[in-house]
Amino acid sequence: MPTPNVQLLVSLAEQRLTWQQHDQQYQFPVSTARHGAGQQTDSGCTPTGRHTIHRKIGAGCPINTIFVGRNKQPDTYSAALAARYPERDWILTRILWLAGCEPGYNQGGTQDTLSRYIYIHGTPDTEPMGIPRSHGCIRMRNQDIITLFDHVDEGTPVIITQ
Repeated sequence: MPTPNVQLLVSLAEQRLTWQQHDQQYQFPVSTARHGAGQQTDSGCTPTGRHTIHRKIGAGCPINTIFVGRNKQPDTYSAALAARYPERDWILTRILWLAGCEPGYNQGGTQDTLSRYIYIHGTPDTEPMGIPRSHGCIRMRNQDIITLFDHVDEGTPVIITQ
């Protein structure tokens, strides 16, 4: 059940996530899709519109935990591992899996945020924030995603704007 009066706002233009709780606001830099905004499956774009947090994954995992297919891996991220897999899009630390709320726009068919596996997730600290570079997800610093993860619930509204 979502915490009352909490919502997340993601601005693609500003590359910023704003967490609003009651009358307080917290802001975090993010990195969204290098291909911009879009709903289509396999577009590599970040979907816009109204969403919710469908599922929280990674509670209690150490920082730099690696996830593949939403499953925790035995290794943790390191520079040596990054050097072995230089093209990998690392999903680290925590995952907030998003679901679209607008049928025909970001929910259902070939425009379904949930089936596109769009997340808010941690990324290596060497990755720049404030620059669109993801494959569609919303990347955050590992410490920032831990903070956010600990203060939101499944069902929390997420609004993504261009």
